[in-house]
Amino acid sequence: MVWNFQDSYTKLPSIFYSKVNPENFSNKKLVLFNNDLAEELNLDFNKYDDDEKCNILLGQNKLDKNYFSQAYAGHQFGNFTILGDGRAVIIGEHITKNNKRVDIQLKGSGETPYSRNGDGKAALGPMIREYILSEAMHNLGISSTRALAVITTGENVLRDKLEPGAILIRVAKSHIRVGTFQFGSLLKNREEFHNFISYTISRLYPDIENNNNKYLKFYETICSSQIKLVVDWMRVGFIHGVMNTDNMSLSGETIDYGPAAYLDEYNPKKVFSSIDKMGRYSFENQSKITLWNLARFAETFLHLIDKNEKISIKKIEDILNKYKKIFEQSWLTMMSMKLNLDTNYNNEEVIKEFLDLMHIYKLDYTNTFLDLENNILDENIFKNWMEKYKKSKFRNFKNINPKIIPRNHIIDQIINEVYSGNYSQLYELEKILKNPYEKIKNKKYIAQPLESEKVFETFCGT
Repeated sequence: MVWNFQDSYTKLPSIFYSKVNPENFSNKKLVLFNNDLAEELNLDFNKYDDDEKCNILLGQNKLDKNYFSQAYAGHQFGNFTILGDGRAVIIGEHITKNNKRVDIQLKGSGETPYSRNGDGKAALGPMIREYILSEAMHNLGISSTRALAVITTGENVLRDKLEPGAILIRVAKSHIRVGTFQFGSLLKNREEFHNFISYTISRLYPDIENNNNKYLKFYETICSSQIKLVVDWMRVGFIHGVMNTDNMSLSGETIDYGPAAYLDEYNPKKVFSSIDKMGRYSFENQSKITLWNLARFAETFLHLIDKNEKISIKKIEDILNKYKKIFEQSWLTMMSMKLNLDTNYNNEEVIKEFLDLMHIYKLDYTNTFLDLENNILDENIFKNWMEKYKKSKFRNFKNINPKIIPRNHIIDQIINEVYSGNYSQLYELEKILKNPYEKIKNKKYIAQPLESEKVFETFCGT
């Protein structure tokens, strides 16, 4: 067998998951397969044809049918609700040769107990979008869930219109979220929750298991990984779009790419998500929402930090204030690097003026930093700024400013072509995105969209 499955999550109390059997589809077809990721996971599919690959990827050859969907809760746009994997099933935890454990999840494989009147299925377009965006994120050097394959089901799913159905095979260090802890904290049995947090630490951060203050250390570790993640998002102009607490993974990976998008023209208040009417998850708000989510996370285990709740709250507040400052400094350091400025100096004024000019003149977020590197900035816009910039101290940084991002209008074009049966541009972009810091020959993938090509809204795809 290709897989080396072990199960640890299902040894937790059954309240945390439900056993589910994914649907069988008779006319399935493999349309995207990530050979690089398969190799990383020590998966050898070479001797199998596409039909056999599909069966293996969907877990249909697995001897024990121990599939499950996870239960969790979450604050969605500030409102708390009970949730769960409405269209996702974990078929197992694969163990690689170097003892790395990853979840193998099917996204769009049918109804689960958490589907909330939905069909639990997925359309091909959103699954292609997640494949492209998650792999682009990984190749940009940013922590993310990965996409192993996309398989069409041969059925249509009804959204705004009938669309071809598909399943994404997603790989993650784990699918434990802030929302999973919020769900666990509702349990009346404190021992069950205590076992759950111990499981999470043991699985994701085993080096702190024996720490004298392991719960505080665990919290600081999560804060550190999330702040680093959001700084990296902002480095490449990424907007997650739906930063609910159930979409914050405790593994520190970017997860759930529903309405996610990349900036074209720079606007710190930019929102793409069709359901974010108030700009809660705008580009500039991502750090604030991260800290808000981290505060909700801390609320779930205050009783484990100190028996005195006031003391626990004070310790958490101190950590959040610390990481607010860490974010601000990390952001300035990152932006200094994007401008090739020596990070040992205070570059705040030069950075902010550069971004203000980009905002005022609606300049492309990715290409303007490359124009600076290539010394081709528009003198009419940047003449006065350049005089200040030239007085700064410089350093050269590599793999900071991507030469290519998965642009929203290109993804839309690709999805439309795929729906017409043409996969050529999809495969071309997939290949180009593997090396985002190298020079790109095909200029159409790096050009700012024409006015008629601009994408103003993105959708969850559920």
